[in-house]
Amino acid sequence: MKKYRVDVQGMTCTGCEEHVSVALGNIGAKGIEVDFRRGEAVFELPNDVDIETAKKAIAETKYQPGEAEEVQSQEKIQLGDEGDYDYIIIGSGGAAFSSAIEAVKYGAKVAMIERGTMGGTCVNIGCVPSKTLLRAGEINHLAKNNPFTGLHTSAGEVDLTQLVEQKNEMVRDLRNQKYENLIDNYGFEFIKGEAKFVDEKTVEVNGSKLSANRFVIAAGASPAVPNIPGLDEVDYLTSTTLLELKKVPKRLVVIGSGYIAMELGQLFHNLGSEVTLMQRSKRLLKQYEPELSEAVTQALTEQGINLVTGASFEQVKQDGEIKTVFIEVNGEKQIIEGDQLLVAAGRTPNTATLNLQAAGVETGSRGEIVIDEYSKTTNSRIYAAGDVTLSPQFVYVAAYQGGIAAANAIGGMNKKLNLEVVPAVTFTAPAIATVGLTEQQAKEKGYEVKTSAVPLDAVPRAIVSRETTGVFKLVADAKTLTVLGAHVVAENAGDVIYAAALAVKFGLTVENLRETLAPYLTTAEGLKLAALTFDKDVTKLSCCAG
Repeated sequence: MKKYRVDVQGMTCTGCEEHVSVALGNIGAKGIEVDFRRGEAVFELPNDVDIETAKKAIAETKYQPGEAEEVQSQEKIQLGDEGDYDYIIIGSGGAAFSSAIEAVKYGAKVAMIERGTMGGTCVNIGCVPSKTLLRAGEINHLAKNNPFTGLHTSAGEVDLTQLVEQKNEMVRDLRNQKYENLIDNYGFEFIKGEAKFVDEKTVEVNGSKLSANRFVIAAGASPAVPNIPGLDEVDYLTSTTLLELKKVPKRLVVIGSGYIAMELGQLFHNLGSEVTLMQRSKRLLKQYEPELSEAVTQALTEQGINLVTGASFEQVKQDGEIKTVFIEVNGEKQIIEGDQLLVAAGRTPNTATLNLQAAGVETGSRGEIVIDEYSKTTNSRIYAAGDVTLSPQFVYVAAYQGGIAAANAIGGMNKKLNLEVVPAVTFTAPAIATVGLTEQQAKEKGYEVKTSAVPLDAVPRAIVSRETTGVFKLVADAKTLTVLGAHVVAENAGDVIYAAALAVKFGLTVENLRETLAPYLTTAEGLKLAALTFDKDVTKLSCCAG
C-alpha cells in the first residue's frame, strides 16, 4: 500500500467529504480521510492502483483533484494518551494560532502559552500599527507636496499623540477579532506565563509543570541590537518603542536601512522629521536586483531622506536629549546628530529563555531554532514555526509553517514546507515587491537567463499619477521563457506581486503574460509591459498595444 495526499477543490461540507470517500473506497482505497476545510484527501492505495485512477474517481464526483503527493505512512499520535495536553504551543502570534486551529481540527487537546501580549508581533507592534501610521504619513506628505499644478493643499502640525491613540484602538480591535475571540471558538486553553523546558515532554510555567505529547515553538523574534560602543548607554528606540512616541522628533537618526528601517524612516520623514538612514553596506538593498536598489535610492533621495552607505559605526553618545553617532565613510570621519535614535538592524529569535538544551533542540548561529523540511526540530517531539526559525519574516509565512507543523505533529501528515515562491513587500512609497529568483540567483542555479526591465516612466499609470521613479524587472529562463522572478518598485507594487507570484508558482511564460489582457491605467500593466520588453521597445508602442 502507498499513502497519498491530493488537493481537492470544490468541497463545501461533510456531505462533499462523504462523496469523495465513497468514490475512493470504490477503487480499493483504505484509511481514507477527507477534509473539506483543508481541501484535501489522504488515503492509501493498493500497489496495483495508481494515483491517476484515484484522481479520476475524485473528478467523477464533480470535485476537482489537484496536486498529488506520496507521503510516508506515519501513525498518528494517540490523542489523550500521554501528558496533560496533546499539543502545547509556545507563543501566540500568527504561527501559533494557525497551528492551534489546525491541531484542534484533529481533535487534539491544545494549550497555548504566551509570556507577553496575545497576538505576537504582526498585530501588536509590527504590520498593523506600522501600516496604518504609514498611511497617515503618506496623506500628510501629499497634503504638503502634491505633484499637480493648480492644487493648493497644505497640512498643519501633526498631533502624533492622537495618531498613536487611534492606532492603538485599531490594534486592540483586531487583536480581539483575530486572536482573543478565536480561543473560545476553537476551544483551546490559553495560559499567560513564560515557558521553560524541563525535558522533551515537559515545560515549566508559573511554577507549574505541564506535559504534552507534542510541542511547537512559535515564540517569534525581537529587534536585534548591534554591538556598537556606547549604544547600551543611550536612550535609543526600536521598531516597537518608536511607534509609541507622542511627539514627532525634529531629527531622527536610523541605524540600519533594511525594510523596517526604510518604512519607519519614511514614515517619520512624512510626518515632518529630518531623517538619516545609515548602513554598513555600500549598496541599499544589496540582496535585491541592482535596478531595484537604484530606483529605491533615487526615490528616497528625491524625497529628501539622507542616505549614508558604507558606514563603519565607531561610537554612540548622548548629551542631554541629543544622540550622536560617530561613523567613518570612505576613510572620512562623520558625526550624525539626532533628537531620537532608531536601531533597526534586524531581528533576533526569542530562544534565550526556553532552556532548549534540556529538550534536545538545537539552535543556529543566530539563536534560531533549526528545523527540517517538515518543520521538525532536532527533537522529533518538538516542532517550530515562524520568526523563531528565521524563515522569511512575514506573518503569512509564519501562519503557513504553523499549520504544517500541526498537520505533521498531530495528524501524522508528513507535509513538506515549500518556501520556493514567497512574495515579499516593503511598504515604502514607492513600494518594493519581489517574488522568485533574482538574475544572479537564477544564474547560480544553472539557468541561462534572459531579463527585461521597464522604467516606471514607461508605465501609463505612473505617468498619470506623476509618480515615475521605479522599475519593473522580469527574470526568465532563456530557453523556455518561463518566468523565474519578478521585481517591482512602484506605487501598489504589493498588490501587483500576487499576480507575479502565480506566474512563478505555476510556471507561466513570458508569452502567457503577453497574451493576457492587462487593465489599462493600472500598475499591474507594468508586468505585461515588462513581458513585451523582451523583444519590443515599449516606448514605441501605442496605448494598450500588444
